Amino acid sequence: AYQNLLKPLHHFLEFSKLFKGKVNLYANTATTGSFLTCMKCCIHSSECHYTIGCKMVMILFGNAYFSAGLEWLNTEGPLSFTRELAGKVVVLDFFTYCCINCIHILPDLHQLEKKHSVKDGLVIVGVHSAKFPNEKVLQNVRSAVLRYNITHPVVNDGDARLWHELEVTCWPTLVLIGPRGNLLFSLVGEGHRERLALFTNTSLRHYRDKVLLSDHLVGTKLYRDSLPPSLLSFPGKVAVDSSRKRLAIADTGHHRVLVVSSIGLVLYSIGGPESGRKDGNLDEATFCSPQGIVIKGDTVFVADTENHLIRKIDLLEGQVSTLAGVGLQGTDMEGGAMGPQQPISSPWDVALGTAGGEEDNMLWVAMAGTHQIWALFLENGKLPKRSESKAGTCVRFAGSGNEENRNNAYPQKAGFAQPSGLAPAPEEPWGCLYVADSESSTVRSLALKDGAVKLLVGGERDPLNLFAFGDVDGKGVDAKLQHPLGVAWAPDQGLLYVADSYNHKIKVVDPKTRQCLVVAGTGEAGDVLGPGLTESSFNEPGGLCVGEGGRVLYVADTNNHHIKVLDLDTKTVSLFPISVEDAVDSAPTKSSGPCKVPKLPKSASRVKMPPLAVSPGQTVNLELVLSLPEGTKLTEDAPSFWTLSAEGNEWLLGNQVVTGDITNLSQPLSIPAILPAVLKATEASPSLTLSVWVYCCLAGGGACMMKAASFTQPLQIGSTPRNGSVTVTLAHAF
Repeated sequence: AYQNLLKPLHHFLEFSKLFKGKVNLYANTATTGSFLTCMKCCIHSSECHYTIGCKMVMILFGNAYFSAGLEWLNTEGPLSFTRELAGKVVVLDFFTYCCINCIHILPDLHQLEKKHSVKDGLVIVGVHSAKFPNEKVLQNVRSAVLRYNITHPVVNDGDARLWHELEVTCWPTLVLIGPRGNLLFSLVGEGHRERLALFTNTSLRHYRDKVLLSDHLVGTKLYRDSLPPSLLSFPGKVAVDSSRKRLAIADTGHHRVLVVSSIGLVLYSIGGPESGRKDGNLDEATFCSPQGIVIKGDTVFVADTENHLIRKIDLLEGQVSTLAGVGLQGTDMEGGAMGPQQPISSPWDVALGTAGGEEDNMLWVAMAGTHQIWALFLENGKLPKRSESKAGTCVRFAGSGNEENRNNAYPQKAGFAQPSGLAPAPEEPWGCLYVADSESSTVRSLALKDGAVKLLVGGERDPLNLFAFGDVDGKGVDAKLQHPLGVAWAPDQGLLYVADSYNHKIKVVDPKTRQCLVVAGTGEAGDVLGPGLTESSFNEPGGLCVGEGGRVLYVADTNNHHIKVLDLDTKTVSLFPISVEDAVDSAPTKSSGPCKVPKLPKSASRVKMPPLAVSPGQTVNLELVLSLPEGTKLTEDAPSFWTLSAEGNEWLLGNQVVTGDITNLSQPLSIPAILPAVLKATEASPSLTLSVWVYCCLAGGGACMMKAASFTQPLQIGSTPRNGSVTVTLAHAF
């Protein structure tokens, strides 16, 4: 088939030289027998992937391809086919940054750029033709270029002039143009890596032989090079573990996962700063643009989106493992294999669920790449109307795979359009999984008992119309959203919160009435705090979660590189305080386990304990007994906490939990430290340091204060390993 394709391509390359300077010369694809025959006819395909508008068009426009006044990114100025691009083979990538299929094209382009440089004669130009109004804004396109690490030139064709001129009909479309501005062919859709490489290689070789290529450079200026480092980079999702009062953050742009305490202390940083795909210890594991995240106890599940994997982080064992996916984009729309053997496609969110077994025995997966909802079984379980699935099985639950806004009582006949956010609501009478279906601009419900898919809000009744978007409060289909990426369920209130991403708002839906209302955001992209919820601004918030019994929302404000906190009682918005001093570094660095602990104030009490005799393998139980000043109590709104460190001898703690909250002082707080069975050589006697920060207020209200103390426990470690534990009491009265 490739040989058949190359023949007309070679003919076309030769023929195009005859028409230099001519305009709009067409050959109808139905005219078979000509050397300008549509390639569809050459391979007898039932679907044409190689022509624009079903025509083999030769348009030697000169500079008319790019109209004057267009906005350019990653270049020193506008590009022209009569100047910078003259003598180059040019690949035009027509994309819109919301589109998962367009995202799938980027690795193909990166591979092509690695093989052929600008000096070789190849230039790739991204032509951004927006679907949503929000995507026409240059700053938003710039953010997407940074987020997806696009390093080739990009032109913001906000009014789709070139799109219409070349009769492009869908995203993504790749168009190859010769060194004289002559249009060669196009590829529609994704999955054409081999064809793209073949045609590009052939064109470069042909024009090189004809001495028509130029090796001059095209001036580039990457926007990312002018940006200062930041603690977070395009955080995609955020999850809360209320029992441990910890947050897990998908720091997407830094290709890492952060686990932080309720006051912003970074406890673990896994992955980054560069992308990768590696399991193993926390300090060596890598990710590639992780999005969805859920945390329960010492386990974090991650949708490792651009690696096409589901990963598990075991904080207690200090290990990262792969639960599903093979590391390459899959096209399977059925599944059923064991996770590590099951190819999957761009998982965008994950959520714990229960299906015919023990609680939280499976993961729901928003499979954006195939427009479906999948299930990954952590233990044996059973989906509705299915046979039992063994632990490790990864299988499609809902969605035909067609990109549609189709609701149906039969889950596998329903159609989703890039589902990107999940929120389980297993309680009765809800009993469903809520889905943020981004490309249809809807929120849908997926019944847990039978898989029926229904509309909650947004969109319209025509299942094929994916352009029914807007920003309108209302009921059901009368409400309008614009590319929502996140949903979060508040069970105590029976309300669903929505990250209405391209409207830069947080909204709330009452499932009983299907009424959708704005909670926060002005509707304009910005980074303003207060004075109230609707006076605060966001920039494409991508995820959110509910904390403090529904009184607080944590929002991943993606393009502002922040986590924001919405206090629904006081109606205020604040930044979640991830401190640069307390974190690993202001710039992303490779790290795992404990990060630097906060500095104790000068007023803190410092207690040094007598040496304690212990053995390798034993557990040192630190019993903490604290007494507050008379007439005071712990402050709920400023959680007290402890940290355990072994400065200079971090090997003593390994990857154990080294911080925790202090919520009750009526009983001693037991903090275990398990010593390693194998000792490392050290010149000085090691020691453990337990530091505490206590926030207290007068019981009758009024003055509040912070108290701090540290306890240093030297260890005399013997040479013979032993089991069991040794207990020491650390007592202090403030």
